[in-house]
Amino acid sequence: MYFIGAHFLRNPTFGPDIAGTGFPTMFMPNAGMRGPFKAKAGGITLEYHIRANKTPGTKSFGPTKGVNLSSARKVPGATWTAKGINQHVQAHGGDITRVGSTYYWIGENKLSGSAFQSINCYSSTDLVQWTFVNELLTLQPDGDLGPNRVVERPHVIYNSQTSTYVMWMHIDSSDYQEAKAGVATSSTVCGNYTYRGSSRPLGFESRDIGLFKDTDGSGYLLSEDRSNGLRINKLSSDYLSVESTVQILDDYESPAMYKSNGIYFMFGSSLTDPNDNVYSTATSLGGPWSGWNKFAAPWSNTYSSQTTAVVSINGVVMYMGDRWVSNNLMSSTYIWLPLTISGTTASMDYHDSWIINPSAGTWSSAPAETVLEAEAGSNALTGGATVVSCSGCSNYETVGYIGGPGGGTLTFAAISSTTSTTTTIRIQQENGDWDQRYGNVTVNGISNIIAFVPTPNGNTPGTSVLTVPLKKGKTNVIKFEAYNGGYVADIDRLIVPNS
Repeated sequence: MYFIGAHFLRNPTFGPDIAGTGFPTMFMPNAGMRGPFKAKAGGITLEYHIRANKTPGTKSFGPTKGVNLSSARKVPGATWTAKGINQHVQAHGGDITRVGSTYYWIGENKLSGSAFQSINCYSSTDLVQWTFVNELLTLQPDGDLGPNRVVERPHVIYNSQTSTYVMWMHIDSSDYQEAKAGVATSSTVCGNYTYRGSSRPLGFESRDIGLFKDTDGSGYLLSEDRSNGLRINKLSSDYLSVESTVQILDDYESPAMYKSNGIYFMFGSSLTDPNDNVYSTATSLGGPWSGWNKFAAPWSNTYSSQTTAVVSINGVVMYMGDRWVSNNLMSSTYIWLPLTISGTTASMDYHDSWIINPSAGTWSSAPAETVLEAEAGSNALTGGATVVSCSGCSNYETVGYIGGPGGGTLTFAAISSTTSTTTTIRIQQENGDWDQRYGNVTVNGISNIIAFVPTPNGNTPGTSVLTVPLKKGKTNVIKFEAYNGGYVADIDRLIVPNS
């Protein structure tokens, strides 16, 4: 996590998103990115036209052409509603483990603030639609997992010798003075884990951690030791204890390691406010390690995120980052993007949405989209739903009072798709509350419960995603109405893929 003063704190809230893009307003895009998108300031609409960069000489990590994929898309920085609990996914600081054709996402639950609540696990086969499975570790009456404790950055690797899933995590007191690493085990990736205790590895501080399993099966704990630097610690053969320190690098936190063609890549962030995360490379874990280089657009603060993991999705290298909202941690979102690795170089462009095909090991840029304004005269508003002003919205208007006592509804009709497909629709919305709002969103008569996390000041749109089947033609209908009688977020517009 990011560091301020004498102990760790989550980094400050990032600036509000430019409507419809996922870019914070504090971040000015450069010519290596993709668009177009718009922002408003002082009554002026600015439109950016952005292109995607391609790195010569790369093979399997760039956009694929001529591949017929579903347009279910990753949307960085959006609210991702988990099936089974109908809430924004709570898996911060975590990692992905693949078992067969299913991906399991394990991370921190921040629904009620910074203190430990649980370590959650979600499952998916497409990396877009996630289902809540289990709380792997839960709040206990006392001890490391007790009230007002810090449990962060849980990462899991599988030990084939013992047939055991091993989780390591940062364990601390609320004032971050203990600086320990904890370990837990389970026979199944998303089962109940047995907590085995914590310690300072080899007697040294351990704050942000990462895990790495090498191609020879050896396990390593990546551990940020504030007094000495970023440690690469070799684990015992059962992965349950630290045997030795292989190397100490410069003092970076949020460590993540990836290996490509015999080259080790260490990713991390500085110990201050949001910053440009960096990486270093070596042909041996013992070094020598290269100097540190940025891998995202300079001055973007890694697209307003902090590294949590770098994973291979059947050959596609994917960056996983957290976009922390320090004053309301449950509304923190996730920045997942394709990462290009070529030789000893790593680079990452921004995509406001992109398509990944896990089974094929390919990814592609998102298709062209149509923007549908909620206040358009062709839409149907009933009950208390009405058009209201919104200083940060497109056209400065949005539709509010959907749901609630007035039973307001908003219906978009005649939505077009060039093919019958499962697609991801971006919902631009405003929620000025402290907590999530929810909506019952029916698509061609099929109900979907969607969460809407709080947005800055209630006048700057955020994004929630809706992944649903659309029919070919112009007869698709999307209706927003109350869930359990509550108010839905105000709806600014829908961004619908054309195919």
